[in-house]
Amino acid sequence: MPRDSEANRYARQIQFAPIGAEGHAAIAASRVAVLGCGALGTVAAEILARAGAGEIRLIDRDIVEWTNLQRQSLYTEQDAIDSQSKAASACEHLVAINSSIKIEPVVADVTSHNIREILRDVDFVVDAADNFLLRFLLNDWSLKTCTTWVHGGCVWATVQVRLFTGKGSPCFRCLIPEPPPAAAVDTCDTAGVVGSATHVIASLQATEAIKWLSGNREAVRQTLLSVDLWSNRIRELLLPESLGRSCVACGSGQYEFLEGSRAVESETAAVLCGRDAVQIQTAAGSVDLPRMASRWEGLGRVQSTPFFVRLHPDDVHSLTLFRDGRVVVTGTDQVGEARSLCDRFVGG
Repeated sequence: MPRDSEANRYARQIQFAPIGAEGHAAIAASRVAVLGCGALGTVAAEILARAGAGEIRLIDRDIVEWTNLQRQSLYTEQDAIDSQSKAASACEHLVAINSSIKIEPVVADVTSHNIREILRDVDFVVDAADNFLLRFLLNDWSLKTCTTWVHGGCVWATVQVRLFTGKGSPCFRCLIPEPPPAAAVDTCDTAGVVGSATHVIASLQATEAIKWLSGNREAVRQTLLSVDLWSNRIRELLLPESLGRSCVACGSGQYEFLEGSRAVESETAAVLCGRDAVQIQTAAGSVDLPRMASRWEGLGRVQSTPFFVRLHPDDVHSLTLFRDGRVVVTGTDQVGEARSLCDRFVGG
């Protein structure tokens, strides 16, 4: 079957007067990073791919699980059966949707050490992260590089969205000055989420991105939008520029989470919420995955992909080793037991 022309593929978008041919050309020349390939990231990435964003970088450290399929729209049952890398699987599905754009998967844990390299040369970032520390790091990086990003959050049936330009006040830290204690914040794992709510917020994020990338900066939302889809409540909060006067980040230029005393590191060991699993960061550096797969032969069932290798040493546990040295041990929520298994089968 012959390929449709670009003008035909994007005809309805180009016909939309505020975008037009010039705005579409700007979108096609853009480089976008999607930080997180979960419920928000998969929806936003698909919208941007269909809109013809020239380059999309998909960043996620995790694998596809059955609990993801309720709301993370790009993934299939086969992805969960195969425990595919989220970034790689999302890339594969998006290429099938639009093969004319560049889509790059990055399987990594984003930290203050690698964020500059991972987000190199991007024009815009979609925040689809699953933790506050990463958002504080992204905010610092945004201010340091003057790069625009759009924040999105969703739990229960409540969503919120706000674009931050990376150029002065207000910034994300004007909205939330300090990361809240982990126990004080509900997550999708602890409180649940309505699948449609994640599609709403991601669609709003993608729309703000399209406005910005197409040159329609005056149309960008100037308020924090919060919507409770279950109770049918909508609230908008204005963040005045004056907040920056007392802000550590945009006001004082202190980027504590990027290069200061609170720089975000990979945790050496962390229990993964709601998953009966522990993540351990080894000192292995860049791992030779085929070599590790060979080492594990005869020790249990081994699964190999370009992004990770997995060992099932028994009927209860599994160890998933990523190229960056991270190991996710499933079948336990005890750090000591997970470290013991890691020491036995991985070392480092």
